[in-house]
Amino acid sequence: MLRQVTGIRYVTPLREGGSLPGVVEADDLGTYVAKFSGAGQGPKALVAEVICGELARRLGLAVPRLVVLDIDPVIGRAEPDQEVQELLRGSGGPNLGMDFLPGALGYDPVAHPVDPALASRVLWFDAFTENVDRSWRNPNLLIWHRELWLIDHGACLYFHHNWPRAEAAVRRAYRADDHVLAPYASRLAEADADLAPRVTPGLLAEVLALVPDAWLAGPDFDSADAARAAYADHLARRVARTADWLPQGSAA
Repeated sequence: MLRQVTGIRYVTPLREGGSLPGVVEADDLGTYVAKFSGAGQGPKALVAEVICGELARRLGLAVPRLVVLDIDPVIGRAEPDQEVQELLRGSGGPNLGMDFLPGALGYDPVAHPVDPALASRVLWFDAFTENVDRSWRNPNLLIWHRELWLIDHGACLYFHHNWPRAEAAVRRAYRADDHVLAPYASRLAEADADLAPRVTPGLLAEVLALVPDAWLAGPDFDSADAARAAYADHLARRVARTADWLPQGSAA
């Protein structure tokens, strides 16, 4: 599982996110952007954050460090916002923490051109994980220390919201016309040749082992391990069929 820390102070909500993430200080002296288990998207958003964030990291893309952030609802008592108090009351126990990157800038496609090789790798990754949340309206990218960092993967893997129909998503094509990096992603074939062979059963098992059992519990599977096996099978079969879902052609 991911490294565990304990939240000791709720600092401020981040109104940019639909799930009302917040900045939390922890007992390891770190500051984290917290994604809460009690938010509207539920634990599956946290599962997607871990699987996709840690998979992206292992494929050489920059992702803030992720931790399991244990929350005692008492830390929200001083927060004047009733919505935040209710969210914290409903999120006791393990939540997701993402390293807060101080001074990071939101990605601006006009001000921050991206190398075609990197843009192609990001677009390949988003196509593989079916990320619908990397548009020019909401890039979910940061510029920090002059590097491009990927954040917020809770909207990926949306097949897992309907497991009985997940089979239909294995070969589903990815629409990249709204992807913020599509204008730069002119080397998709090279990205595919490099990244697809690296998504092995061993890599998927390593990443899935990081997901807390509590987030995988639910009506879909008898156990957390059964859920891990289903994710691994789905992703392994999808990566074996990149020609079916990878956008064709070069950037404009």
